[in-house]
Amino acid sequence: MSKWYSEDVKTLFQAIVSLQDEEECRLFFEDACTVREILEIAQRLKVAKLLKEKTSYSSINRETGVSSATISRVSRCLDYGSGGYRLVLERLEEVAGDD
Repeated sequence: MSKWYSEDVKTLFQAIVSLQDEEECRLFFEDACTVREILEIAQRLKVAKLLKEKTSYSSINRETGVSSATISRVSRCLDYGSGGYRLVLERLEEVAGDD
């Protein structure tokens, strides 16, 4: 388990999992995070999606405005991280396929 994982963090994750739909999720994150924090997380997820699609760093930078350092960090997470980005991207693909 990670050094930063604590009872408070566990409670946060349980709270997120308890949310029942997109609207509840939006309401919670709108209260819990700044708009900038939400946009940064959304942007990183977009970078992960583009990297998974084999988009070049320069194209990602042009499309998103994200720095090469952030793109590199997301890439390392995709390649060597705990699998969170891949899991979420697969789930999003499943949801899109259901439409």
